[in-house]
Formats: sequence, C-alpha cells, structure tokens
Amino acid sequence: MEKLIITVACDSRTSYPINHLCPPQEDIEGVARQYIDGISAGAAIAHIHGIRTLEESMQADGRQVSRMNQEGWKRLNDAILSKSSPVMQFGVASARIEEKVKLMGLGPDMMAVAFNAHDEYFNPDPQFPPKRMMAIHPVEELLAYAKAADEHKVKLEVECFHTGAFWNLEFIRKQGYLQNAYTTLFLGWPGGTWTPPTEKALIYMVDHLPKNCIWNVSVMSPQKQWDLLSLAVSLGGHVRVGYEDNPYIAPNELAKNNAVLVERMVKIAQGLGRDVATPKEARQILGLKAS
Repeated sequence: MEKLIITVACDSRTSYPINHLCPPQEDIEGVARQYIDGISAGAAIAHIHGIRTLEESMQADGRQVSRMNQEGWKRLNDAILSKSSPVMQFGVASARIEEKVKLMGLGPDMMAVAFNAHDEYFNPDPQFPPKRMMAIHPVEELLAYAKAADEHKVKLEVECFHTGAFWNLEFIRKQGYLQNAYTTLFLGWPGGTWTPPTEKALIYMVDHLPKNCIWNVSVMSPQKQWDLLSLAVSLGGHVRVGYEDNPYIAPNELAKNNAVLVERMVKIAQGLGRDVATPKEARQILGLKAS
C-alpha cells in the first residue's frame, strides 16, 4: 500500500466559529505558523484559504460565496513557503471561477474545485449566526476549470460531496481532461449536498469512484471523524485533518493547535501499519513537479 498523504486545513472559523484557538485570517503570521507546524508534524499538503470575504446574502447570479483577496492569498502562500515545502493546495472551492483562475497565477500545486453544486450551511453553535455557501457548478464551468488548470500547470482537487460529482468527473474525462484525478470525498458536511458520516457511506463512495482516482477523505463530524479516517487509511485512501474539518482532539476538547490533530493522525496510521508520506513523496504519488 502506498504511503499515506495527510492534508491539513488550518485556517477557517466558518465551520466552527466557537474555536477561539484558530487565528483570524488577517493574522497571516499566525495562520502560516499553524501550517508550518502541521507540516512538521507529518502533513504533506497545506490546504489553504487565504483572505476572503463571505457574501452576506444571495447574489443576483444565484450564488453566495467567498470573494478572494489576491494579495492576502499571496502573503499567506509566501509565508508558508518561506519556512516549509508542502504541496500547496488552494481551497475555497465555491468561489467564482474568474477569481479562482486568477489565483492559479500565484503558482499553487493544486486547486480545489467542487464537482457538484455547493450547498453548505454551518451552524454548529446557535450562539453564532449561520454561515451559508451556495453555488451551482455546471459542467461547462468544470470544463473551463480543467482547461485553465492545464494552462497554469495546476492539479485540480476534485471535491466530491456526493456521487453526482463522479458523473461530472466522467463527463470532463470524455473531453480529454483529468484522466488521473485526485478526489476528496466529503462526509458529514452540513447542507443540501450532505453525505452522512458513516462507514457504509464511505464504502459506497469508494466503491463507485471512477477508475484512476487517488482519493482523500474529509469528515466534518467530531463524533465520527477519527473512526472514518481510520477506515480510509485501511482501505488505501488518504486523509485530511485540521481546524476546518474538526477542531476537537476529544469530545468537547479543542485541540491546542492543528499540529496536535496531525500528530494524532500519524499515530493512527502507524498503528494500522501504514507509513506517512513526506511532501516530496506526496509529490511523487500525485505526479507533481518537484518543489
């Protein structure tokens, strides 16, 4: 079995606004430190978000998404790379395509793109107002992403919240793109594209994945995350941890930083007899150029 690639997603309070330990996005140095420490702990991919502003209401084009601050993304990207060498994966898959393609110009290794409609609704703590993201990603847009990624030499992270994303992936493959895809399966993320965080749901998604897919798992469920990521490790998949997905190291106990969550994942993998990939080894597995 190939070595395990661990992704760390450090810099979001959108999903868990109660997490006071997560640095605000404007604190570039603090956010970068979370990533640098997470890489040192064993993660190979840094899934970053950069500075962005979530629209407060539905817009005329039927979307409610984050707007990108290009300079803020550049500052965070540069701060991380000044002290570490992870695979850089730019997140915020719901954003408008013109802003995402502009971010490709910063030279990330990977770019997250949702291959199904975006319908996320975060409200885990009623004391905070809900955060919502909504966008339809038709196949015409996905094809434009694939073409732009080829032009910028960026590998897409195909985000799959349900199996409809697999149909879209196959559609894009018929156009000659993404023959060897990297996919992330999202379980437990609240909203209209929700897939339950259960062992049966994970196995169902893995069983229906298109061929030639390297697959990764993200679980937004403090109760089920570690169980499901352990199953993913055993099945040969890869995993994602961090404050965005689940900031709890134990029930009702916030992890003091993202590195603690990575360390726990490393120990789980070692207990299951699977070695963890370095950033250099992850690049080889993913077919990326050397840093």
